[in-house]
Amino acid sequence: MSASGGSKAVVAALLANIGIAITKFIAWAFSGSAAMLAEGVHSLADSGNQVLLLIGGKRAQQAPDREHPFGHGRVRYVYAFVVAIVLFTIGGVFSVYEGIAKIREPHPLEVWWLPLGVLVVAIVLESLSLRTAVRESRPHKGDSSWFEFIRRSKAPELPVVLLEDLGALVGLVFAFFGVGLTVLTGNGLFDGIATVAIGMLLIAIACLVGVEVKSLLVGEGASDEDVTRVEAAILEGSDIDRIIHMKTLYVGPDEFMIGAKISLSPQCTMHEVSVIVNLAERRIREAVPAATYIYLEPDIYFDPDAKQPTTSSIVTLSYD
Repeated sequence: MSASGGSKAVVAALLANIGIAITKFIAWAFSGSAAMLAEGVHSLADSGNQVLLLIGGKRAQQAPDREHPFGHGRVRYVYAFVVAIVLFTIGGVFSVYEGIAKIREPHPLEVWWLPLGVLVVAIVLESLSLRTAVRESRPHKGDSSWFEFIRRSKAPELPVVLLEDLGALVGLVFAFFGVGLTVLTGNGLFDGIATVAIGMLLIAIACLVGVEVKSLLVGEGASDEDVTRVEAAILEGSDIDRIIHMKTLYVGPDEFMIGAKISLSPQCTMHEVSVIVNLAERRIREAVPAATYIYLEPDIYFDPDAKQPTTSSIVTLSYD
């Protein structure tokens, strides 16, 4: 996934959330609505999250060094995981706490039209931000569903922004109904219930983001489609008998490493082996540009179930 597409969606969400957060806090100050306070904190947390994603994307562009020979691409996963923690603690837990306090001591709203007006404007702005994230994600999503895109994407920015914008939009709807029912009934209980619902929504999104990013932090292999293309590229060479085994690992959102043991003819000379391996690496990079680091180990395949190995393969038995 290109960094530019993710950055554009993050910047759009950041600008929208900063403006929305300011108006929400103003509406809360005049109306006393707990839902508006929760939404203001939500937008503030989202703004901080988008700043973290931009910082992570910038630091991931650092060149490889001795301590990080495969680059700093996975830094983006670290910052995305911090985003999940921020959403959970600042956004979710605070909103639940504030909502419970409002339920225990409900009170009518003042200047009721102000929070309703702000919520309508915020819904429009969040919809535009979500539309930008959807538009930037669609080319990368392909034919997969949105859930599969969020689940399988190796770049964290767009899935995180999609979840944040969707959660923000749903939270605004909760707040609108909570404030609206409070205005209609004069009972501040609905405002508190809406605030708790917003908090629970944020906690759910934070847990989803955390689970997905944790898998990336631990280390994920290439997709089945990319593995199939890599295998086809390797076996395209007539001098390669088979792939004895192969492993892949993403070292960053845009690049992964391949380690494979390939079986060659025992009659190959060192010069021939070098040519075969170099041509195989070239085919892999052409088929899958994300395959940045390729390590092919030439070997001679020996069937571990065979009763007697052939004489030519005794010296280089391979049981892996």
